[in-house]
Amino acid sequence: MERHFHEELRTLEDRLAAMGALVEARTRDAVTALREHRPDLAAVVASGDTPVNDIELEIDDLCLKLLALQHPVGSDLRMVRSILKANTDLERVGDQAVNIAQASMKLIQFPSIEPARDVDPLANLALSMLHDTLLAFVERDVDRALSVLRRDDAADATRDAILRARMARMIVDPGTAERGLALIVIARCLERIADHATNIAEDLIFMVEGRDVRHREGTGLFSTDINR
Repeated sequence: MERHFHEELRTLEDRLAAMGALVEARTRDAVTALREHRPDLAAVVASGDTPVNDIELEIDDLCLKLLALQHPVGSDLRMVRSILKANTDLERVGDQAVNIAQASMKLIQFPSIEPARDVDPLANLALSMLHDTLLAFVERDVDRALSVLRRDDAADATRDAILRARMARMIVDPGTAERGLALIVIARCLERIADHATNIAEDLIFMVEGRDVRHREGTGLFSTDINR
């Protein structure tokens, strides 16, 4: 029975890794579509969310069956709980990739703009946070997860700077309103991706160490230990 249980846990980990790889690839494709003015690639991302949703449902079902039939405790329970939460965050990252692709399709209609220059720093930050949090989850790397948490404030600040700049531009030149609003949507989506990456990093720390590092203040990490 115990051997079967741990085989199911490994299957669950493998499916979450597949979910992460798919979501990361779709997010990178959405950003690439914007940077390279590729409406074809943006359209693929905007219309192809079904595989992400299918894996989300599969992982949810596996988690609920393990909880109902195996009654895991201790570190095993933390693992199932963390995978269940990370799965939800990854599905939402997939949704944000769709939103970025849809907004990019609007921006691409304006050949004179330079959208990548405006959102590139935030795109690079969000993508690096997503990549690192997925790697940390696979490798049980708490230090890498902590590095993701430390970048969350920078993502917020970068988004705010983009919003202020675009709003100021729209006030001066109302003709830029449509493209400005699309850029604001993209900036907000990228910041939300960074938030979801942060959530997954927090879940990994809880899974490995039993520490709850949510609701920390500033850059400090205030945690509550539980029995492992």
